[in-house]
Amino acid sequence: MRLEKWMKMGVPLVALLLTMPSVQAADLSLQDAINMALAQNTGLKITQKGEDTAQYTLDEAKGNNGFSASVTDSLGTSKSKGASRTDSNSIGVSGKLPLYSGGRNQANIKKAKIGVESASLTTQRAQEDLKLNVIKAYYDALEAKKTVGVRQETVDKYQEHYTNVSQLYGAGSKARIDVIRSQVELSDAKQNLIKAENSYEVELATLRNYLNIDRSEPLNLTSDFSYLAFDKDMSACLEYAYDNRKDLLIDKNKLAQQEHAIKAAKSGYLPSLNLSIGLNENQQFKPRHDNGHSTSATVGMNWDIFDSGVTRAQVKDAENNRDIAKLNYLKDKEAVDLDVRQAYYSMREAEKRLNSTQDAVHQAEEDAFIAREKYRAGEGLMLDIIDAQEALAKAKLNYISAQYDYARYQATVENAMGVELKAEEKAAAAELQTDADAALQESKLAARADTTVDNSRDVAAELAGNEGNK
Repeated sequence: MRLEKWMKMGVPLVALLLTMPSVQAADLSLQDAINMALAQNTGLKITQKGEDTAQYTLDEAKGNNGFSASVTDSLGTSKSKGASRTDSNSIGVSGKLPLYSGGRNQANIKKAKIGVESASLTTQRAQEDLKLNVIKAYYDALEAKKTVGVRQETVDKYQEHYTNVSQLYGAGSKARIDVIRSQVELSDAKQNLIKAENSYEVELATLRNYLNIDRSEPLNLTSDFSYLAFDKDMSACLEYAYDNRKDLLIDKNKLAQQEHAIKAAKSGYLPSLNLSIGLNENQQFKPRHDNGHSTSATVGMNWDIFDSGVTRAQVKDAENNRDIAKLNYLKDKEAVDLDVRQAYYSMREAEKRLNSTQDAVHQAEEDAFIAREKYRAGEGLMLDIIDAQEALAKAKLNYISAQYDYARYQATVENAMGVELKAEEKAAAAELQTDADAALQESKLAARADTTVDNSRDVAAELAGNEGNK
């Protein structure tokens, strides 16, 4: 709040940062980032709410097959011509228990139970996807940080070269055009550095968003790339994915649900039996006091022997939805196959680039050194230095890209296979709190939004008062 106040007063941000004490960046490993996201991510909280919805649907289905009771109370008065007015009160208690529904209630209960399992699988798949997103965001930030390092090194080299050229020009051994060209290249390198620094901040913001932490919290990413060989072949990855992808298991559950929906629809061809019991008390006040009690118990049957094809249409609709579920399962299985293949091929390609670019960096460094020394000795050209420096920066960036591409695609392959969370990740996910009110209360962004709204109202009221004074 104090920082916002000073900025509103017109104090430059740079001056504030220089006068404020330095903030210690929090160390964050990749595994810590994954665990934190699984325990705090807002999107995951929304997904997990679907499990509650599925459970309520199951409770409703069970309730429809259970005993129900109701109470009625009526107070009436009537007056007929030539007769005294009659005042009476009637109280009744009735209960109903389905004895046989043609299989409808049982089918709906089984369908709802499968829905509960599917909701759990949906949450698990969302957790796996969140883990992948965190891994990508973490490596994106690391790659951006190393890119900043390369860009800064390039700026330093061009600055050193510009200083050297300026000194040689002052001594009369180099032309003015060399000074201008080196200055232009230095300016261009600084532009690339600014862009790289901004990309790094953007990637950190993305990571903080997945972790649901303070969006301005400094982070020190402690995990770095380390090559881990992936020893599974394509066919093994595909077979594993067919058996373990949560979305394919959900498709199978949807197909099973549609089979039960067909049974529920066909119950319309069958009779239903219900047990009904009732207790009634009638009391008359006028013209005389009179009380009456009654008790009843009934087993009733209802059978729609003709409904103009309504049941038949419902069965056909359920069968059509079952066919759609089959086709969706086939389509999703094809999509899983494509996901695994794309990720696997991309991972192997990055692995090959990783092996080839490392040697290119050493060669480019040697070439850049030779170009600078030749120019310093008066035997080289300015263009040689520029080309060598650009080649060196490109080689380093290619090597960095290959490293993190391999790490990201390896994680993507595992996600496409449906590899489940590790034990500590499941433990972290179990800490996720889905209470909406608590989440809003703890959210600093929500509090900041409320403050902004309040400030906006104050400003609007002040402006309205000024207009009134005019």
